[in-house]
Amino acid sequence: MTKAMYPGSFDPLHLGHLNIVEIASSIFDEVVVVTMQNPEKKSFLSLEAREDLLKSSFSHLSNVSTANSSGLVVNTATDLGVTVIVKGLRSTGDFEIEMQMAQTNKTVTGIETVFIPSEPAHSHISSRFIREIATLGGDVSALVPESVASLLKGRLNDE
Repeated sequence: MTKAMYPGSFDPLHLGHLNIVEIASSIFDEVVVVTMQNPEKKSFLSLEAREDLLKSSFSHLSNVSTANSSGLVVNTATDLGVTVIVKGLRSTGDFEIEMQMAQTNKTVTGIETVFIPSEPAHSHISSRFIREIATLGGDVSALVPESVASLLKGRLNDE
C-alpha cells in the first residue's frame, strides 16, 4: 500500500491544488494533504482554517485525509509513515525549486518525490494572486472551491 503526502501552505486552497489531489488519489492508495506553516511567511488564513477548508474540499475522495504541521516536511512525512511526497508543477520555475527540495529530502530521509504537472486550465492559478484579489474585494470564485470562496467573502465582509 502506497501512502503519499501532498504538503503545501494552501493559503488559500485553489482549484489547481484540488486537481493535483484528485490525480494523486487515483495513483496512490492513500493521500494525506498537509497544510504547512511556513515561518518565513505571514499567513492569510490560520493553520486550522486552512485544514478545515482541505477537509471540506476533499470530502468526495475516500482515500484522502488531511493534517497540519508547523515542522519540516520530511519530519511530517516520516511521522505520518508516508513513502512518497507529491508536488504539483505549474512551470519550469516550479520545477527548479521543487527538484532541489526533492533531492534534499531524498538525501535526508530517502523519501521519494513524485511531480504531477498542473492541468493547463489551472497552471496560472496562484494563492498569492487569490489573496490579493480577495483582499481588494474581487471575485475569486472561478479560482477556488466553493467553500474557500464563501470563507473569503465572509471573512473580508467582516473586516
